[in-house]
Amino acid sequence: MTLSDTVLQKMIAFDRGDARRIQHFLKVYAFATEIGRMEQLPDDVQQTLELAAILHDIGIHASEEKYGSTAGKYQEQEGPAPARELLASCECETGVIDRVCFLIAHHHTYTGALGIDWQILLEADFLVNAYEDDLSKDAIASFREKVFRTPSGKTLLDTMFGLSAE
Repeated sequence: MTLSDTVLQKMIAFDRGDARRIQHFLKVYAFATEIGRMEQLPDDVQQTLELAAILHDIGIHASEEKYGSTAGKYQEQEGPAPARELLASCECETGVIDRVCFLIAHHHTYTGALGIDWQILLEADFLVNAYEDDLSKDAIASFREKVFRTPSGKTLLDTMFGLSAE
């Protein structure tokens, strides 16, 4: 069993009883994994991306309890601590834990993405949110223009939502 498999199982248990959130992170994980493969990421970056995709919304329950909100800024604040604990329980390397926690702390920060893993996480999360939130084609096209950078993410977005390619 891979580290991603172990973390995936632990995250499903963490969100026990919350099928909607489990479905969400599974879809983000699938898109992040696919975009990373399409972009031919090095294995270590691919693994970090996959772990961050699985855990990206781990702070959402704490955000609801503390702030009565699932706003992105609260998820970014509340997510790293439980993610760090979960990853440490899997004996994950410190550098990987630090990067995954950084990505979780920035997964709703759409400007200044430092690293392909951060960029792909933004794109994968949006691919799922655009569908789940039933965004208009205009809103999707605007977000594409402002945030999407990878050719693979753009292709998936264009194909899924019937947008014209650049």
